[in-house]
Amino acid sequence: MWLAGVTIGVAFLMVGLWQDQFADIYRKAAMICLECIGIG
Repeated sequence: MWLAGVTIGVAFLMVGLWQDQFADIYRKAAMICLECIGIG
């Protein structure tokens, strides 16, 4: 059962990379991280 979950997760990651959304998601994650530690 966990193998199916991992496979689906990897498939969604590949779709995101294929649609060139990685940079946008990385930017948002970095801003949230900076806000948490009080820099952003």
